[in-house]
Amino acid sequence: MSARQEFEKSGRFIEYKLKILTSDTDYTDFDCGITEYNNYLSNDALRSQNDHIALTWLLTERSTDKIVAYMSLIMDSIKLSFTEKELHNLNYPFKTIPSMKIAKLAVDSSFSKKFKGIGTFMIDSAERLTWSCNTHYCAARFLTVDADIEHDEGVMAFYKKNGFIPNAELYNKNRKTVSMRKDIYL
Repeated sequence: MSARQEFEKSGRFIEYKLKILTSDTDYTDFDCGITEYNNYLSNDALRSQNDHIALTWLLTERSTDKIVAYMSLIMDSIKLSFTEKELHNLNYPFKTIPSMKIAKLAVDSSFSKKFKGIGTFMIDSAERLTWSCNTHYCAARFLTVDADIEHDEGVMAFYKKNGFIPNAELYNKNRKTVSMRKDIYL
């Protein structure tokens, strides 16, 4: 059983809800262990949302409204090499392919210690939102992320386990992040 299935089938998921960040959200207790991600939620997420830069989704505990995890989603496009386009059977003349990007993803440390699969559940939720976008609003072939290897050396393995692969066009060994993609139609 996968970590996501473990989280969902354990009955724990019914104890939580996914909702959009609002001005009355209490984020003071959220701590993922990475200051930059905590500060983004408390200082920048709502402003980014109000400026139509990023939309932040929260997974909250129903009984306490405590934030378990958050992700900020943005529209994106990625450059793919000829070989990468062939891999996805994308024979189009344009250089970039539309995608939805997970700009930030963080899980509160107290919950990540208790339960496995919360991060994977958030990725699955982002994928479902991408499918919904494709069905009702605009196209996005990929779900993308810049894996933050500066703060977590194991994060690439986490994203690979969830179906992401590195983007050759944007891979640079000197970066603090690694651009990755997941084809939501494979």
